[in-house]
Amino acid sequence: MSIQEYQEKIREKRKQTIFRDFIMEIGSWATFTFQKNNWLISKFPKTERIKKIITTKEFQETRDELLKKGKDYDFSKNFFENYKTLFLETDIFQLIDYGGNQNADYSDMALNSKNVYMCVAVINNCENILYGISVKDNCTNVINWLAIWANSENIYQSTSILNSYKIFYSKFLNNCREIYFSSNLNGCNECIFCDSLENASYHIKNKSYSKEEYLEEKKKILKEKEKFLDWFLNLPKGWKNINSHDVVGSAVINSENVKNGYFSYNSKNGKNLILVWGIDGNENMFDVIFWWARTANNLYGIMWANGENIYNSMNITWCSQIYYSYFLNKCSHCLGCIGLQNKSYCILNKQYSKEEWEILAEKIFSQMENDNLLWKFFPWYINPFYFNDTLAFLLWNFSKEEVTKAWFMWRDEKIKVDIPENIETIEIRNLSSFQGFDSNGNWKISPLILEKIIKDEKWNYYRITKHEYDFLMKYSLPLPEIHWMDRIKINFWF
Repeated sequence: MSIQEYQEKIREKRKQTIFRDFIMEIGSWATFTFQKNNWLISKFPKTERIKKIITTKEFQETRDELLKKGKDYDFSKNFFENYKTLFLETDIFQLIDYGGNQNADYSDMALNSKNVYMCVAVINNCENILYGISVKDNCTNVINWLAIWANSENIYQSTSILNSYKIFYSKFLNNCREIYFSSNLNGCNECIFCDSLENASYHIKNKSYSKEEYLEEKKKILKEKEKFLDWFLNLPKGWKNINSHDVVGSAVINSENVKNGYFSYNSKNGKNLILVWGIDGNENMFDVIFWWARTANNLYGIMWANGENIYNSMNITWCSQIYYSYFLNKCSHCLGCIGLQNKSYCILNKQYSKEEWEILAEKIFSQMENDNLLWKFFPWYINPFYFNDTLAFLLWNFSKEEVTKAWFMWRDEKIKVDIPENIETIEIRNLSSFQGFDSNGNWKISPLILEKIIKDEKWNYYRITKHEYDFLMKYSLPLPEIHWMDRIKINFWF
């Protein structure tokens, strides 16, 4: 049987994936928990499933040497057992840095961006980005967010925002300005507590006001700082699909024939798509999380990739004909490979001629089909992440029992937080001592908060950064009362 025929078998099987299974299988490889490992800040926890963590810079400098560690395929083992051997003998990067970044040491999957902190997937000319997942294309000053795209600026605690400016505690807006506590708006300006409006200005609860009346009411509303988070949490859960047809899901934009799409932009013919963004025409994507490209076709079983004809792989950039591989760049015809760059016709990081590769790849695919593995994603015993630290746990209410029954790792203990002895810890109930209105009615936050560590009601610890403090002061916003990870989590609704 030819490689093309095996590809078609993978495609047909992946088209049948149940949404919940897709989340568990692929979402369990996407994490935004940062912790110390080998004295480095890394997304990988300490576990026997990884040999050693090295700096991203060191990994990049030694990337060409990965071919020297290539493995001969052992047909006495199944494919994933072969892959596990290679994975365990490969030094793994602490975080993924796609290049061109400045001051982005606490971020994963960043590209050409500046001042990025505790974020995942920050792509293409973004600056001053804190606490969130998936921001793309010329966005600036974005804090506590999910899916902020296309020339958006000054965004706080908001979800699915495109081409918008000064957006606070809102969800699913396109081409909007000066919006608070609203959702499903398109082309709107100065709206509060609004939903499902288009080209509207000076509205509160979908009621039109004169500019003077609106600004007076706005002033009153924005004094109720203690209600801001609750107002956000009570926004409608379902979001509209704009300029799309024959789609099922929420926040599916400029797309057609998509089932189970969430935060999906410019997609055609797909199923189970979360946080995907295509600039031009993109077709045939099934079971995809985190994807960004100008154009892509035929992606099946993906956790972040761009290119074409990529199957059951993760973090693949500008590649084609890739199968069951991890973190490749500008490669083609690779099967079961890790970390390669500018390479072709490799299996388990070993180089072959085109003819040798095709013969061996067909034999491996035949074995995988016989073992009922051909269409499956990487199994639990290779996954190095604790399930409850991953996107899968945020997206779906999986119980510990069902997760451990499926043999994924589960972290019971909290990640250790290093708290310097000379820094005071304060509790949420004491935040009022550091913020409030002054005698002139102006909102103030004491700069002393920058010297404190805050403990929320779940006993999670966090700090306020200088950029975050300046942003809160500029827009008269209250201090966050929940850990930054929970601020991201509440942006999801399913």
